[in-house]
Amino acid sequence: MSEFPELGPLVPGDRVGLVAPSGPATEEQVAAAETLLRSWGLEPVRGKNVLASHPRAKYLAGSDEQRSSDLQEAWTDDSLSAVFCIRGGYGTVRLLDRLDVAALRAAKPKALIGSSDITGLHEFWEQNIGLATWFAPMIATNAVLGDESSAGMLRDALFGDLSALEMTSPEAETLVAGIATGELTGGNMSLLAMTTGSHPEGMKRTEGKIVLIEEVTEDVYRVDGLLTKLIRSGYFDGAAGIALGTWEQCGELHEIKALVEELLVPLGLPLVWGFRFGHGPNVATLPLGVPATLYADENPRLTIG
Repeated sequence: MSEFPELGPLVPGDRVGLVAPSGPATEEQVAAAETLLRSWGLEPVRGKNVLASHPRAKYLAGSDEQRSSDLQEAWTDDSLSAVFCIRGGYGTVRLLDRLDVAALRAAKPKALIGSSDITGLHEFWEQNIGLATWFAPMIATNAVLGDESSAGMLRDALFGDLSALEMTSPEAETLVAGIATGELTGGNMSLLAMTTGSHPEGMKRTEGKIVLIEEVTEDVYRVDGLLTKLIRSGYFDGAAGIALGTWEQCGELHEIKALVEELLVPLGLPLVWGFRFGHGPNVATLPLGVPATLYADENPRLTIG
C-alpha cells in the first residue's frame, strides 16, 4: 500500500470528480476534459454546480455556497478516487471558512488535483487535513487539453509510482548551493500572499519544508511586492530550501531572475531557478506534502522520497 494512499496510483475504472472552486469553464471545456479522462480509463463525475455562474462576479464559477458544496460533496464521496479542480482564476480563498474540516478528515483519502488558484486549497489540505495533494496543470484548460506534453506528465504522475518522480530541467540553475530535505509545500506566489495573516499566530508555514514558487501574469513590480510581502511576513522562516518554477507572462525573464537573486539569495537557503512547474507549456505534475530532496548543485534536481 502506498505511503500516501490519497495520491494513488489511479487505475482504469476509477471514478473521479470534477469541481470548479475558482473561475468558470465552458461546457465545451468540461466535455473535452471528460473525453480526455475517459481516454485514460477514468469515469468523470461532474459536480452539480460545475457550470454555474455567480450572479455578480463573472470571474467566479457560481456562488461561494455552490463552489464550496461541490468541493465538499466530491471529497466526501467515498466512491471517488480523485477530485480534479477544472481550472484556476480566483475564488478558493473565499471558500476556506465554509469547509467542514471534520467531514473532510473523515472521508476516504483521495487525490486533490490542480494548481494556480488551487494553491489555496493545497495549503488548507496540508495544514488542516494532513494529506498530500497534486500540484498539476488544470484539466479543463488549454494547459492540458492543448499541451500533449503536460497532459502526458499529468497522466504518468497520477497512474505511476510516486517514488520514481524526479524533476530536472536544462534551464535549471543553482543560485544558492546546498542540499535540502523536507516535505514539499508552496505553489502560486499570489495565493500564498493572499492567505498571509490567515493562519494561527506563531505558525511557521514552511518550517523544515522545501518551498515551490511560481507565478503567472504579474508585472515585475508586482512580483517584487508579493515576494517582499512573503519575506516580511516570515513565510520562509525555517524553510529548508526553495525551488523556483515558471514565470509565465511576468515580463522579461532576466528581470525576474535578477529580482529573485536580489530578494531570495540573501535568505541563504538552497535555491534553484528554472524548474518546469507552474504555468506555460511542458510543465510537470508534482506532489505536495510528501518528502523530497532538493539538490542545489552543478546538476540541480528535485527527487521525491
